[in-house]
Amino acid sequence: MRQKYVVTHKILTTAGFCVNFASTIGLMKVKTLGEFVIERQSDFPFATGELTRLLSDISIAAKIVNREVNKAGLVDILGAQGSENMSGEAQQKLDVYANNQFMSALMAGGEVCGFASEEEDNFISFNGAISKSGKYVVLIDPLDGSSNIDVNVSIGTIFSIYRRLSLSGGATLEDFLQKGTEQAAAGYIIYGSSTMMVYTTGNGVNGFTLDPSIGEFCLSHPDITIPNKGIIYSINEGNYVHFPEGVKRYIKYTQEEDLKTQRPYTSRYIGSLVADFHRNMLKGGVYLYPETAKSPKGKLRLLYECNPLAFIAEQAGGMASNGTKRILDIEPKELHQKTPLYIGSSSMVEKIEEFLERHLELSGK
Repeated sequence: MRQKYVVTHKILTTAGFCVNFASTIGLMKVKTLGEFVIERQSDFPFATGELTRLLSDISIAAKIVNREVNKAGLVDILGAQGSENMSGEAQQKLDVYANNQFMSALMAGGEVCGFASEEEDNFISFNGAISKSGKYVVLIDPLDGSSNIDVNVSIGTIFSIYRRLSLSGGATLEDFLQKGTEQAAAGYIIYGSSTMMVYTTGNGVNGFTLDPSIGEFCLSHPDITIPNKGIIYSINEGNYVHFPEGVKRYIKYTQEEDLKTQRPYTSRYIGSLVADFHRNMLKGGVYLYPETAKSPKGKLRLLYECNPLAFIAEQAGGMASNGTKRILDIEPKELHQKTPLYIGSSSMVEKIEEFLERHLELSGK
């Protein structure tokens, strides 16, 4: 039911006088993230309230990180930290800040017994009296694309949630090295012109936009579906010379003129995985990060980036592949394992797999 609200505004006229006026506007009752999660709790077979509180803990940490991202140019939080993460990448100050905020929120919440992050060398077991009995573990990329902060480009957080396998005490390595098919929930937060949280528990994908006036994430994109076909491809073409032959041929395919298939496609590459994935999920498209001669196993992390986004993509009707195999079926062997990634609209991912398979057959591999 539409509800009426009278809003009083005060404006300053050119003459310098304050003028009050009232306008009546019709507003729909919004649904907050908390309300939505509670309503949909039955979608998750093991739901007893912990997962609801866990998602709430993540959203609170996201709001704090969002606040710092939005004022990054005003405080001494831009630039490099002076250290490197496990992958040898320079850590930004906001990487470390975001990592600490999410870890602290999850540790305090009590639903999580362990935490693994792209910014940490090893997983962290929460051994507090409450948290060590938590039923979940969380793997996270606290601030994807953080090197773009200095130039005001969208960045994000990616998270993955699993039910623990260990029976008691703190978390073990086994709890984290689970296939993507075992995820209880996954999601991402994108810090852009607006801040959104998108997540799935295995029953569709829904998006929530942060309303800064009330400090709540509100349902804005219900039941997100990736178009089966798209006209956008996202890849760093500066590395073209190092790509596998199958990927090179696919790129040439996207650039050929063919009205039937709406080619040539449009090239769009932001350089923040969350931002590129989010755009392609809403508009239709494919994101490619292949292996190269320099990075023969790819560069993206299976557990912190690829698995959670693959879960979301599939729940929205899309696909995620390493070129030959479904991402969610890959057996993880180590925390910082890397993999090539092709993700987005199903028909586009399938076409990439065709090109890769054809090249392998021609090369006799």
